[in-house]
Amino acid sequence: MATDVVVIGVGYVGLPLAREASRAGLSVIGLDVKKDVVDNLNAGRSHVDDISEEDLAAMLQAGFRATTDETAIASARTVVVCVPTPLSSDGGPDLRAVTSAMESVARNLRPGMLVILESTTYPGTTDEIVRPILEKSGLVAGIDFHLAFSPERIDPGNKDFGPHNTPKVVGGHTPACTEAAAAFYGKFVETVVRTKGTREAETAKLLENTYRHINIALVNEMAKFCHQLGIDLWDVIRAASSKPFGFQPFYPGPGVGGHCIPIDPNYLSHNVRVRLGYPFRFVELAQEINATMPAYVARRAQNILNDAGKAINGATVLLLGVTYKRDISDQRESPAIALAQRLRGLGAVLHYHDPYVPSWEVGGVPVPRVDDLEAACAQADLVILVQAHSVYEADRLAGLAKQFFDTRGVTTTDAAHRL
Repeated sequence: MATDVVVIGVGYVGLPLAREASRAGLSVIGLDVKKDVVDNLNAGRSHVDDISEEDLAAMLQAGFRATTDETAIASARTVVVCVPTPLSSDGGPDLRAVTSAMESVARNLRPGMLVILESTTYPGTTDEIVRPILEKSGLVAGIDFHLAFSPERIDPGNKDFGPHNTPKVVGGHTPACTEAAAAFYGKFVETVVRTKGTREAETAKLLENTYRHINIALVNEMAKFCHQLGIDLWDVIRAASSKPFGFQPFYPGPGVGGHCIPIDPNYLSHNVRVRLGYPFRFVELAQEINATMPAYVARRAQNILNDAGKAINGATVLLLGVTYKRDISDQRESPAIALAQRLRGLGAVLHYHDPYVPSWEVGGVPVPRVDDLEAACAQADLVILVQAHSVYEADRLAGLAKQFFDTRGVTTTDAAHRL
């Protein structure tokens, strides 16, 4: 019996995609190399913030199942690959998961199948890496099977935009491949945006995140000199945002986290260096600025304590929120990790609180978690709001603390120091 779609990699990208396809009435199989993930999904336990157990129960009721058996691919009309592409040691994407997934597809490829890569990577990957692997099957892309790239645009924790109403960019190996991919996504996505080819679709994703990366670096740099000049940058951004055209607000913070912003622009920078032999200076400067923010926050914390007559060596510092993004449990590339390392190096005694993280360690060393938030805020020598989870009443907590450092600009009281 044919399966409408097999999703390879059922993490924070693949599982929401599987949910939307299932909701649209498609038959869906999730394929993953992690047996514990597969077992938990089949038992109704979700490991992804944006997929509730109620969502998963509905998917299972509709026929969804997860498996580690790659032969499930052979029954698929469409295969979507959503595996991770972390940074490699040379600064480019580590494509081992992509190549492994595509080798599985090649072993089970059938005429007429549609194969789509969603994993973020550098321009040319679909044509130069993926296509040759698939064509080892003896089938030819664009003739015997369809091949396309469609960048994932998942924004974890976003209540307004998800896979259904976020426009889907698709670029095929041939125009017919593009149309096949557009027809597939059109079954459960409101808007499909076609590009000229796979390279344009691959580059579109990198441009999106490079744009954000550079603009975040701009306001992070401004945060440093505005503090020295006694200028309230948060008020500056509020005022600039009143302009109805030509300006989009970005906000400073203790660093950038997640899989996209701190990583994806490096794929583009690395690709430019390797292929063209010169640096992508905007990206590399942005990376340098954003990477220094945890150290800057640690220095500010040291100065706040010094001004209060307290050395940071031996001081109790409470970190509030250690995930990379508000109101989710995802800790990938969280700036809280680098900040904690810096503070620990200065001799601070660290504690943390995060409603989404029951235990936390930095560099293999556990950081004690506090349960009584208000008591811990009152007792700590310094409280640093690293991530502004909605459960935190920042002004109230600032009023309880001896010293309160707000790195997210959410406080309105003079009792808080702000980035």
